[in-house]
Amino acid sequence: MKHTAPLKQNHEFRRLYSKGKSAVSPYFVIYCRKTGRPLSRLGITTGVKLGNAVKRNRARRRIRELYRTHEGELLPGCDIVIVARTRVIYGRYSELDRVFKQMIKKLGLTLQKGDRPQ
Repeated sequence: MKHTAPLKQNHEFRRLYSKGKSAVSPYFVIYCRKTGRPLSRLGITTGVKLGNAVKRNRARRRIRELYRTHEGELLPGCDIVIVARTRVIYGRYSELDRVFKQMIKKLGLTLQKGDRPQ
């Protein structure tokens, strides 16, 4: 991921949960907040309710790939946290892709025509 750094600090996750905008789907919840930094930061959360470590890692890999494929369409300078739900493990990738695109559009994270990140 070229234009993205990891989001790791617990207080940053909590700030996003309380003050960020959110969008909900059966597959995941996306929280975002514009920061004005040159890079975006991404955090992925998978709870124990998803299953064992193998299933949680599969969910993280799928979400990371969704983000990576759409990274060029996203505005730079946002903190984004994606919280996985159980269906993300078993859902078809094409359906996850469609829902992810809808959600980033709803949150206003997509670039407008003519805009390009540096």
